[in-house]
Amino acid sequence: MRVYAKLVSLTHPSFHLSHPTVDSFTWNTLIRAHAQSEDRPAISAVSSLSVYMRMRCHGVEPDFHTFPFLLQSFDSPSHLHFGRQVHAHILCLGLVSDPFIQTSLICMYSSCGDSNYAHQVFDEIPNPDLPTWNSIIASNVKIGLISTARQIFDRMPQRNVISWSCMINGYMRCGKYREALSLFREMQSLELDTVRPNEFTMSSVLSACGRLGALEHGKWAHTYIDKCGMEMNVVLGTSLIDMYAKCGSIEKARSVFDNLGPKKDVMAWSAMISGLAMHGLGEECFAIFSRMQDQGIRPNAVTFLGILCACVHGGLVSEGKAYFKRMSEEFGITPLIQHYGCIVDLYGRAGLIDEALNVVKSMPMKPDVPVWGALLSSSRMHGSIKTCELSLKQLIKLEPSNSGAYVLLSNVYAKMGRWEDVRYVRDQMEAKGIKKLPGCSLVEVGGILHEFLVGDESHPEAREIYLMLEEMMKRLKMEGYVGKTGEVLLDLDEEGRELALSFHSEKLAVAFAFLKTSPGTPIRIVKNLRICSDCHDFIKMVSRIFDREVIIRDCNRFHYFTHGLCSCKDYW
Repeated sequence: MRVYAKLVSLTHPSFHLSHPTVDSFTWNTLIRAHAQSEDRPAISAVSSLSVYMRMRCHGVEPDFHTFPFLLQSFDSPSHLHFGRQVHAHILCLGLVSDPFIQTSLICMYSSCGDSNYAHQVFDEIPNPDLPTWNSIIASNVKIGLISTARQIFDRMPQRNVISWSCMINGYMRCGKYREALSLFREMQSLELDTVRPNEFTMSSVLSACGRLGALEHGKWAHTYIDKCGMEMNVVLGTSLIDMYAKCGSIEKARSVFDNLGPKKDVMAWSAMISGLAMHGLGEECFAIFSRMQDQGIRPNAVTFLGILCACVHGGLVSEGKAYFKRMSEEFGITPLIQHYGCIVDLYGRAGLIDEALNVVKSMPMKPDVPVWGALLSSSRMHGSIKTCELSLKQLIKLEPSNSGAYVLLSNVYAKMGRWEDVRYVRDQMEAKGIKKLPGCSLVEVGGILHEFLVGDESHPEAREIYLMLEEMMKRLKMEGYVGKTGEVLLDLDEEGRELALSFHSEKLAVAFAFLKTSPGTPIRIVKNLRICSDCHDFIKMVSRIFDREVIIRDCNRFHYFTHGLCSCKDYW
């Protein structure tokens, strides 16, 4: 409060400047050093303010460089009142028309969570320059107002690579991955001669490709990077590793990783470890981890998250416990809630429900939605109804509209044939207006992404897709395929349940890929939910009978189906 009071006094008309002792350049340098301090970011705002006040008390006039340095130190809602006082100083000193200061004010208000003031500052500028336009777009992107950012973007009289990159990255951060790729294509078509994508643009594009599993788009982006002569720095290299791993091409991820050579930092090593973990290659994860240490790269929290995920997917309980212990004891890394979530998942999937529950109860922080979700999922898998119900109650407290929790519990009841309980759970969902997240599968064919929902009939070639699926089903049934009707969460007769199983989104995606690709072509599918055991059995048989490799990335991991087997060894 004393700092706040002092700032108020400095705006008072009676305040006068006297006894200049040091020029503004030196003071500005000191303010910038405090504002950009990485050692103590939490107190950089107070320390830079302290320097600014001493500057004023020594009678040194602030100039156009002082306030941009000072304003960048205010980056959280708790700093908003300081930012407003500094804004008052700027107005009193008549410096508010400076473009650099205007841009800094927009950034400050955005960082402090006051988007209304950020827009007010922008609207008061008669002729905003390009950096100011970019700043207001970035401020909206930062707080997730992507539609508002796009409206401003479309109004811009001119754009540069920062404008485009900011919007593409904004779409990516908001989960609008297709929109990110669409905007990138628009950038290419409209401004090919005047604006070239940079490393930041391409990093966002690669992230969007990875999220969608759009391998062909990702390959094209990689070719474009090489063609433009962009330096394959560690940021781009890490983005490529992540993209190829998420798109199911772990070989290409390895190739990029190896070609980075000595440039690899901890993030590149961690990206490779996480990619291998996602593909269920636990032993290779551990080997890479050892190589990393041999080369003097110290692992961080992200590295251990990848290692623990590898243990989860491989059911490696003792190894997971050992790595979790090494984290703090050997490397001094305090486990985050994500690490505890992995341990809960590790125990739960292995059927050690009591041990998983003990971890949840003994965590040093309050369990969050993913932790309770992992416990609910594993207790459902192993039929522990008590733990299921406990987890559901906690999930509903934290996230009342979490449809996944209700669905998992109704799964348990359905497996046990407790249809009245299933109906009760569904009635509860309906009463609360909670909608089940529909199963959705994406398949890329000829560089175009096709999306299928469960029972989808919206595709232009729906009739042909369903006919192909019917033919495939006939062939599989001749070979002994029997649908796991227990997976259907509806109180239907056997024939009705079998029909419901046939329309799962991944089955439709596989049938479409059969229609559109030649024999022997691998099929790559990305699914938003965990693949059910019936679809898992179905695709295993498809891979054997039709001699096709099918690669599916569900919300947990990759499944490589070849010759009637899956890489997960039926553990997922």
